[in-house]
Amino acid sequence: MSRPQLRRWRLLSSPPRGVPGLALLALLALRLAAGTACPCPEPELCRPIRHHPDFEVFVFDVGQKTWKSYDWSQITTVATFGKYDSELMCYAHSKGARVVLKGDVSLKDIIDPAFRASWIAQKLNLAKTQYMDGINIDIEQEVNCLSPEYDALTALVKETTDSFHREIEGSQVTFDVAWSPKNIDRRCYNYTGIADACDFLFVMSYDEQSQIWSECIAAANAPYNQTLTGYNDYIKMSINPKKLVMGVPWYGYDYTCLNLSEDHVCTIAKVPFRGAPCSDAAGRQVPYKTIMKQINSSISGNLWDKDQQAPYYNYKDPAGHFHQVWYDNPQSISLKATYIQNYGLRGIGMWNANCLDYSGDAVAKQQTEEMWEVLKPKLLQR
Repeated sequence: MSRPQLRRWRLLSSPPRGVPGLALLALLALRLAAGTACPCPEPELCRPIRHHPDFEVFVFDVGQKTWKSYDWSQITTVATFGKYDSELMCYAHSKGARVVLKGDVSLKDIIDPAFRASWIAQKLNLAKTQYMDGINIDIEQEVNCLSPEYDALTALVKETTDSFHREIEGSQVTFDVAWSPKNIDRRCYNYTGIADACDFLFVMSYDEQSQIWSECIAAANAPYNQTLTGYNDYIKMSINPKKLVMGVPWYGYDYTCLNLSEDHVCTIAKVPFRGAPCSDAAGRQVPYKTIMKQINSSISGNLWDKDQQAPYYNYKDPAGHFHQVWYDNPQSISLKATYIQNYGLRGIGMWNANCLDYSGDAVAKQQTEEMWEVLKPKLLQR
């Protein structure tokens, strides 16, 4: 008898106090079918989460162990975009939060129904063996409106959702979309079809300067009016607001200025992207924790743009070049979060939770707590 077999025999012959032998047998049978033993200290922590919260707080985690310091009183779903961490899965389940896989695939491949079926089966098996609660499909590739990929993508989402819902009770299938449905970055997707096919859409309300069609100047990552226009456009397509989760950025963009005017206009290099002459690719992404450390040594201090309803600052690097950094903070996020309640969206989330400072430093601790606090539902302010 192997060690795992011996362990299962001992559990069945002497089940833990309070766990009926038959219930334990059923649980072990499920885990044997999945092909791996439960890694959690309590077997029930390997069961899928079935509860569906009224308000979703959707967290992206990219690895390491910062999750231990997250505000678990709020989290409902964690999308794991880093290396699989069984400890994270067990802990999230102990808090009643779902843990979901990342799903990404080449759109050219999914035109073939057989390939789609194979891909879905592979992801489903992975979810079962890792005791996950679903999948977040993150496909941000170009799609032509008249291409076969247009219908194939919708089919993939529907088939994935049907399979997961059938095989894992209470499972969740979500799809990441751009801040606007208007073919952002040449992504022509069947948004209404995809929204109908899955549990909800995670709207990535950031990287909104990915295509700059006007002046090549630094601007907010998620400007207020532009962000809300995107949600209005989704809702005008008859997508139920309860199918939309607002994604906010916990990072900003650092742009090197070719010229920085006295009124803080930062001209940036022309870096084209998917047809647009300029883009945020001229800058680099910076996590909120780095921004909070740098702002005190900036040459401008914290500034606020009234038109974009966003903070920014300027600094000079050791080589003497001027930079401008645009980001989001509790003030700018709270303005957008009000929209969630007023228009009845499903919830809020962020890219990504690892961007905050969890070191325990007194100042950093307060800043981190404020960023988590702003995710909480606001009172109706219509």
